[in-house]
Amino acid sequence: MSRSIKEIKRDFHPDYNPLLEGVTVSTKEKRISTGMKKELIDPSTGEVSAVAMTHRIKELDEAQFVKVFSEGVKAMYGLTRTGARVFQAILDVYQTTKMNGGYADTLYLPWFNDGIDGRDVGMSKRTFNRGLAELIENKFLAPRSPEAYWVNPALFFKGDRVAFVREYRIKEPSIREEQRELDI
Repeated sequence: MSRSIKEIKRDFHPDYNPLLEGVTVSTKEKRISTGMKKELIDPSTGEVSAVAMTHRIKELDEAQFVKVFSEGVKAMYGLTRTGARVFQAILDVYQTTKMNGGYADTLYLPWFNDGIDGRDVGMSKRTFNRGLAELIENKFLAPRSPEAYWVNPALFFKGDRVAFVREYRIKEPSIREEQRELDI
């Protein structure tokens, strides 16, 4: 039984490694890019360091995008269930707010008729206020007046793309671990 092996196109590069330039692989649903980046700056030292980077791009419809965005922010900030629910409710208000300079800088969140601006959000005013306090503490919003809030434009926007970056670092050994190794 003979199998036909798919012929692979091979471009030989005897003088340089073409993979150092970074590569992109496209599939039906996503694009994945890899490469070495020297763009990451350690905020505590100011040191620029090389980072192995893998970047995946996935296209979503608008409803999926808003859900992924909301879940990504919830995960990055470690929001409680209440904080995430209030963020989603406020994000819905933000989506209908007029833009000024590419984003809405202020949101009006008056509470009446058991909801924001009279729209039911599926929670009590007390629950809403607990979630709102969490969002203020995490710098999503800043009070402007009793019912108006400045928004963090990096967390509230009407853009068509978002990237959540998670960096992994090898832990530095603690002083105790180093001392234990020296004792051994």
